[in-house]
Amino acid sequence: MDSAPTALLVGKIMDILENEAYSIAAVRDEVDEIKQELVSMTSFLEDVEGKKTQTETQKAWVTSVRDLTSDVEDIIDEFMYHTYEQQSRGRFARWLHRTIHIPKNLFYRRKIANKLHKITKMIKAIPERNKRYALDGVVGTSWDDISKWVKNQAVSSLFINKDELVGIDGKKQTLTAWLLNEEQHLTVVSVVGMGGSGKTTLVAKTFANETVKRHFDSYAWITVSQTYVIEDLFRSLIKELHQTRNEYVPADLISMGYRDLIQLMLNYLESKRYLVVLDDVWDIKLWREIRISLPDRQLGSRIMFTTRKEDIAFHCFGVESHVHCMQPLEKNYAWELFSRKSFSTFDGKCCPPELEKLAWELMEKCKGLPLAIIALGGLMSSKKLAAEWSKVYNGLNWHLTSHHLLEPVKSILLLSFNDLPYRLKHCFLYCSLFPEDYLIRRKRLIRLWIAEGFVEHARGVTPEQVADSYLMELIFRNMLQVVERNETGRPKSCKMHMTLCESLLCQHLRKKNFLLYMMGKKYWKTLEPAVCQSKQPKEELNLALSLPSGFKLLRVLDLEDVQIDKLPHNLVYLFNLRYLSLKGTQIKELPKAIGLLRNLQTLNILNTKIEVLPRGISKLQNLRHLIMLRHSGEYMAFKTAHGTRVPFNISKLKKLEVLSCVESEGNIIRLIGNMTQLTRIGITNVKERDAMDLCDSIQKLKLLQCLALRVSGEEEFLDVNALSSPPPHLRKLIFGSKLQKVPPWFSSLQNLTYLYLHWTRLDEDLLPHIEALPCLGRLLLVNAYVGNELCFNRGFPKLTILELFNFPLLNKITIAEGVMRNLRLLTLARCMELKALPQGFEYLSKLETLELLSVSMQLIESIQEGGVDHPTVKHITVITNYSLKCLIRAHHSSST
Repeated sequence: MDSAPTALLVGKIMDILENEAYSIAAVRDEVDEIKQELVSMTSFLEDVEGKKTQTETQKAWVTSVRDLTSDVEDIIDEFMYHTYEQQSRGRFARWLHRTIHIPKNLFYRRKIANKLHKITKMIKAIPERNKRYALDGVVGTSWDDISKWVKNQAVSSLFINKDELVGIDGKKQTLTAWLLNEEQHLTVVSVVGMGGSGKTTLVAKTFANETVKRHFDSYAWITVSQTYVIEDLFRSLIKELHQTRNEYVPADLISMGYRDLIQLMLNYLESKRYLVVLDDVWDIKLWREIRISLPDRQLGSRIMFTTRKEDIAFHCFGVESHVHCMQPLEKNYAWELFSRKSFSTFDGKCCPPELEKLAWELMEKCKGLPLAIIALGGLMSSKKLAAEWSKVYNGLNWHLTSHHLLEPVKSILLLSFNDLPYRLKHCFLYCSLFPEDYLIRRKRLIRLWIAEGFVEHARGVTPEQVADSYLMELIFRNMLQVVERNETGRPKSCKMHMTLCESLLCQHLRKKNFLLYMMGKKYWKTLEPAVCQSKQPKEELNLALSLPSGFKLLRVLDLEDVQIDKLPHNLVYLFNLRYLSLKGTQIKELPKAIGLLRNLQTLNILNTKIEVLPRGISKLQNLRHLIMLRHSGEYMAFKTAHGTRVPFNISKLKKLEVLSCVESEGNIIRLIGNMTQLTRIGITNVKERDAMDLCDSIQKLKLLQCLALRVSGEEEFLDVNALSSPPPHLRKLIFGSKLQKVPPWFSSLQNLTYLYLHWTRLDEDLLPHIEALPCLGRLLLVNAYVGNELCFNRGFPKLTILELFNFPLLNKITIAEGVMRNLRLLTLARCMELKALPQGFEYLSKLETLELLSVSMQLIESIQEGGVDHPTVKHITVITNYSLKCLIRAHHSSST
């Protein structure tokens, strides 16, 4: 774990040497020498990482190493800041400064060089001190020891006590049905979930079922774990398979090589229906290694996996496969399990009234994770008094790190954490800055990671793409939980698994100062409240008019939803600032000297009171995301969104990728065509006369993925037919303007996933133009068509969400069989002439949610019990009927 900061710092120094060669020249030798030492230190720390340090000497040594790397980072940042201060002065001021203050500058550079040289000596002294105190000889508890303990725990699941099993009957039936079905080809059944979710226990109880055992000629259970030797796995499998049939294990098994073991497996399983459980799989390469030894003779054989990683569970195995995703225990089951463990020694084996409130609060801290419930319940079983329960509740963090009964929780979760690549460790721990159960938006998190320097540079790939891959990896590993997904299944927001265990895992690592290092000593106290304040959106944050001088190296200032209306006057001197979010604040203007923040990458002023950007914005040459939208207006009526006015020199921002939403005025639309790195853009207040310039500019934006356009008034037309070659990668299109006819290029948007037409009021039927779009997942139409009938005759293969709002004349919808076969949500709103469900509604077999808003009473009555359409809605999970005043939706521009 402790090598991660050093490795990250080495990468940062490499970047400085590459990108700031001129600035760093005065101390290049010192920086170069430190870089070489840090590379060696990284290897050394990787050895330490394999041990769970126990002695105070070890702990002190590891802390000193980490502090040294932190000191190096601070010194380099300080030097860069000093250099920037000189470069940012005017030409005359720089000349005057050099003339008068040359001795001072030389002294300052010499001072920095001496600091670096001193640290280099300290780093070099570490191996000598290590040798002197014989730290290499100190034996710690290794991760292998923990892995062995977890492996033994997994095997013990086969013999688990019944009182630790609740809520698994339905899950067990599902798995049993997959094992015993009539499919004759080899089938893989995967059970996936975070550590401690009960997946091994579930599979163990399914595996131990006598009906299951009788169905197979031979069966075996193997726990794999993070480290394995394939030959040893083969030997264990052969031994298990023979023992289940009371057969002698081959005497020469231990001496057999890889080839002989495979041949023995193939010969043995040739004519048998077998069941093999591979528990705790961490890498998909295991399947490639073991697959060859598991023949498919179409006898109904089965292989079961348990894993913490979704990418393994959903892997394309090349055979029939099923996946069961473990979910948290429902509250009633969680309470039953907690009560069994906590009150087994109490009178009547039930919770006393005086403890009930505290017991529920403690149980809910576990968030349905069986491992945590069992461990915490065991801890509480010896505590009879309310005062003792309160003490545990208030000191839960301490108990995790100190009490032996909770050691299993920590060990199992640390296995998941230890398996992360070092950059993902940073990213995961960073998420603990957010409050419990806080929904973290994907884009926000990605931009924060980039700003903090956690994302590695890769040739030909944007930092956003790399960071997105980090996020998906954490999700696949069940370290982060997806809460919302978009129409294509891509995560929109997530949260940490804030069970007792997960939250305390981060507390445990914070105790080691890891997060403190990660954020940088000089600004930890600023960043934490700035990010976490959003737990209470209306909470006041009493920012001083001037930031303390110690904040000059701040990289992130996230003030989202903080109720402030003024910025500190020295904000512009935060040379290191990469990320500034004022979203949801009452700020009315940005500083005129905003251009001094030359390292700024993200500026978010969404839903502030800022109407105009200062001219100095064009000096932010590293700016990649500029997010601006003041108000989107009422959803059901036409009301234009308010963008932000920008200076004409905005086109100087050559690295800008996101620009949303900008107010159209002057020649801004023509200038946008020069910003060829844009991937997302939103433009409001577009005029009819801008149409030709708009089409010309959009055609130049070859990287564009999201386009949002809004006109200034509901009667204004926008003719975009001249757009002969739309951006090839366009995924989202938001169009708010009256249209005379469907633009012909709509049908060419092969990558479009989201189409939102607002107040287009087309006479022409839109559907034939978009029905063949292969990726369209969400279609949102608001007063988009003035006809009285919509016919979905063909296509829409990927459509999962269809929302129809404000169709005043629509009285009939027809859906042909096989059309929209993946539709999961259908919304009908303000369609008062619609008296019945769409004809062909019964074909929407995957529909889960039907939302009705301000529709006719005839339509409502038709789906109620006894109504003509009632039989066709029985399969729908959720049916909601809103009155108009109850519908609250937050459809912000997707370009943000």
